[in-house]
Amino acid sequence: MLRTILIDDEQSVRQTLEKLLIRYCPQVRLVAEADGVDSGIKAIRRHHPDLVLLDIKMDDGTGFDLLKQLEPVDFKVIFITAYDQFAIRAIKFSALDYLLKPVDPEDLTEAVKKAEKLMVHELNQQLGTLADNMQTQDKSKKKIILKTFDNIHLVKLEDIVYCECQDNYTNFYLLNGKKILVSNTLKEYDEMLSEFGFFRAHKSYLINMIHIDRFEKAEGGAIVLVNEIKLPVASRKKDQLLEMLYRITGN
Repeated sequence: MLRTILIDDEQSVRQTLEKLLIRYCPQVRLVAEADGVDSGIKAIRRHHPDLVLLDIKMDDGTGFDLLKQLEPVDFKVIFITAYDQFAIRAIKFSALDYLLKPVDPEDLTEAVKKAEKLMVHELNQQLGTLADNMQTQDKSKKKIILKTFDNIHLVKLEDIVYCECQDNYTNFYLLNGKKILVSNTLKEYDEMLSEFGFFRAHKSYLINMIHIDRFEKAEGGAIVLVNEIKLPVASRKKDQLLEMLYRITGN
């Protein structure tokens, strides 16, 4: 049984989530509710929960502020948020779970199931990455958590050379020669990384533009990355790629 605290500054959201938890998550026992950072910290220190459903933006601060005051965290966390592109991106980079308001019952059920399996020491590593990414303004210094069956890898975006689709999995190829296979689709990473200098040059490949050495025009065109790694370019992507390269080089 997951002893759970629900922290959200909207009473209607708390009431709805309580009903959803009762109906769809029998493994959850709600032990307390709170409406802000201060009251949430008091509730956590009093009840020592296994799981906290945590709103991101509240009247007296953010869910991130709350977690910072409780480091190291000894409970599992599922974030709750209205659509906030910056916060959601940071959460995704850290491989943490979040629920969008209004909360969908299926999403809630899946998030709780994942929380049951999550180890608290893994969570603290992910929360550390989240904090770093929220603070840095330099896109090249941002990091992403890549979770495999055996490990959690903390990877700088600038160290990723390219990503390769493998059915519903994605291979990450790094500057140091390491390859990491994760159980998320290339489409998910395309959506996550496109504004950080990554380009979907082919249905099977997502490339980091900073590692392009040259574009070869022969045989329909190919991108050559560092270490002479050659990848194909889809014909419909060629013009877009060339435009981006011209913009980068100023030629």
